[in-house]
Amino acid sequence: MAHPVDVHVGKRIRHRRWLVGMTQQQLAEQVGIKFQQIQKYETGANRVSASRLWDISEALDVPVSFFFEGLDTAPEAAQGDAVPADLMGDKEALDLVRSYYAIPENQRRRLFDLARVLSDVA
Repeated sequence: MAHPVDVHVGKRIRHRRWLVGMTQQQLAEQVGIKFQQIQKYETGANRVSASRLWDISEALDVPVSFFFEGLDTAPEAAQGDAVPADLMGDKEALDLVRSYYAIPENQRRRLFDLARVLSDVA
């Protein structure tokens, strides 16, 4: 059975890889391993060593601490929110975030303001 920390780190690897639009194969090539190993990391089936996590953080252009963000957040804290607990595990949500950041900054700000107004009304 996978340790919850390994599962969390794997989800964060997948999350960041999706956000930057990188395939498992591309990440594996940059890190110097086979894509099957990336699959195992992302599911938490295999633990990521410290040195490998360092390589992955370099390839994905994030600090190593990125992979541990949100780890101390209890799942109960998300109850009652309209946002699912595993938002970044949702491919649709990640696609939306990636698309959002592809919009030019001035238009993105206007879209953000519109979304806030609409959510306040709801």
